Formats: sequence, C-alpha cells, structure tokens
Amino acid sequence: MHPRNPILVTGGAGYIGSHANALLNALGFDTIVLDSLVYGHKQALHYAPLPNATTSLLESLKATNMANTSNISLGGGHKSLGESLETAHKNTTFIHADLSDKATLDSIFSTYQIQAVMHFAAFAYVGESVKDPSKYYHNNIANSLNLLESMRKANVKNIIFSSTCATYGHPLHLPITESHPQNPINPYGYSKLVVETMLKDFSHAYGINYVILRYFNAAGASMLFNIGESHSPETHLIPLLLQTALGQREFLSIYGDDYPTKDGSCVRDYIHIDDLASAHILALKHLLNGGKSEAFNLGNGSGFSIFELLECASNLCNKKIPYTIESRREGDPATLIGDSTKAKQILGWKAHFASIESILSSALSWHTNPRY
Repeated sequence: MHPRNPILVTGGAGYIGSHANALLNALGFDTIVLDSLVYGHKQALHYAPLPNATTSLLESLKATNMANTSNISLGGGHKSLGESLETAHKNTTFIHADLSDKATLDSIFSTYQIQAVMHFAAFAYVGESVKDPSKYYHNNIANSLNLLESMRKANVKNIIFSSTCATYGHPLHLPITESHPQNPINPYGYSKLVVETMLKDFSHAYGINYVILRYFNAAGASMLFNIGESHSPETHLIPLLLQTALGQREFLSIYGDDYPTKDGSCVRDYIHIDDLASAHILALKHLLNGGKSEAFNLGNGSGFSIFELLECASNLCNKKIPYTIESRREGDPATLIGDSTKAKQILGWKAHFASIESILSSALSWHTNPRY
C-alpha cells in the first residue's frame, strides 16, 4: 500500500534531515526519504524512542494542530503517544538514489501523491567547497534544479529548503536579520544562495511556494529517538569537543584565541537539532495553510564562545578536556549570531532547548554510545 500524501525528504538520512524525518513520522506523516548515503546513514531511518524520551516539543507541535490526524491517535494519554513513537519509523519509505537521477525523481512524483518536499540533500563542507567547487555546483545547484523540474512536471507546489547563514558572508551587523546583504565568501554558501534565487524565480514563473530556512549552527542530538550527529570526516566543533572528552581524540584544536570577543575565542549561535526540526514542521504547516513564500533565520539569538563550550563540556564530563591553540582560520568571523524574530512571529517557532547545557548533554548522550 502506498503512503498517503507523503512528504518527500531529500537527504533524509543525513544529520538534520533524519531528525526532521523522525519528527514528521512521530506526528503521523508518511515520508519518502531519498538519499544517496554518501554522507547519510540508513540506520538513522531505523530508529526507536529513547528510554527517557523528552516529549514536550512533540506535544507542543501537536497542540498547534500540526499532527496528521488520519495516521495517529490524538486522544491524549501517555499510551497513545508511546505507541506512536514506537511505530513512527514505519512511516518512512526509503529510496536509495541521487538527485542527478532524473528518471527516479520523475518516478517518485508519478508514483506517490507528494504533498510537499523538504530539501536537505547537499554537500556541506566549506573547506572542500573551496578546493573542489565543481562538486558543489553539480550536487547542490544542478541537482536542486532537477528536483524543481520534477516538482513542476508533477504540479507539486510546496518546498522547504535547507539553506544556511553562510549565504550572508561576513556580518555587517549583529544579530543578523533576514534583510542582511547576502555576500557568501565560499562556494558552499554561494551554491545555497543560487538555489534560493532559483526558488524565487520558480515561484514567480510557475507558482511554486517555498520556505527558505537559513540555519546557524545545528548541534545536539534527538531528545526523542536514538539518532544523532555522525559525519565522516567530522568537522563540527561540538562532536570534536565531546570525542576529545571521551578519549577518542588526543586534543581539541581551537583556531585563534585573540578575537575581539569576551574571551578571545569565536562566538557562534548554536541551535538544538530538535528545535531546527520543529521549524521545518511549522514551515510545512505554513505552506499547507496557504502561507506565502518566505525566508527565515533559525538560531538561538545568543552566542556561545568556544571556551564557554569547553567549560560546560568539562563540567558535564567532570574532567579537564585537553586543547591546543592554533592560528586563526582564514574567513572565520569573530562572532555570528542570528535574529530569529521573524520565524517566531510568522511561524510561531521558538527554541525549546536553548541552553548550551541542553545541547551539549543531548550530544554527549549520543556520542557516548552512537549507533552509527
């Protein structure tokens, strides 16, 4: 039996995509996950609820009438919620393919009655994009065009796009609002900006409705399911920090301690992965309810320095974490903080897990015993 009006989730086996997919499933939505598994993990689609799952975020989304009531019971009571978590993974249909495969894309749209697309599939290593821009323009731009063409042919009108604060480049003011000039300083950021432009053009010409979500620093692991962050190679600060704390790395490299910040280290805006996933749910609700095309920043609106993260992780692990100071990396701004006021006002979004303790403790639980 075919899934009922599923959401197509491209890159749904990756870090951010898998968390959005699991939350969609927990809310009763059927999903089609299309992933090449170059960076994704199939195990991220075969998830189970955590023994001590935190359900407050899920309950708040249900309270906004965002659940697909045709698929799950909303009668209240812990049992119905527990059952929906236990069986949520069954709402995912996995297709191992790449967005360059136009025939498979067209087949998905002709086989299933897709009601919306969440587009996560992309390469996302900034340094690699500088060394090999062709790879990024092919995968992030040309393949996104394939997706949009298939949507257009199938008359699918709604898409939520995973973009990035890297489209802004060096900040001219803080916090960064959506009206900040977009001047990316690397091919990765530029590739995302080109897709944003394509969405605006396709919206004007073909009536496709979009929500663009510009993330700041995604971090942490699911508070509901046994999924988390796993990259190869790992370049994100919090996994590197916790792997060092757990003895899996000799030391943490900190690039620069002479920035004009409170303690000399870079300051970044970290957003819990579940809060990021919930924004995709609310963006979907916005589009399905006829909301107009918009772009939104997603961040906490407050920044944490590397040394603050180091201190918090040391307290959580009850040990000193070894680190070395390296020279600054070219292109690293001292501070990046986003203003998410627009998402709060229009989508009704808010960060449920805003504290750095919440973010780090969920990540630590995952990295202590990762499944993949």
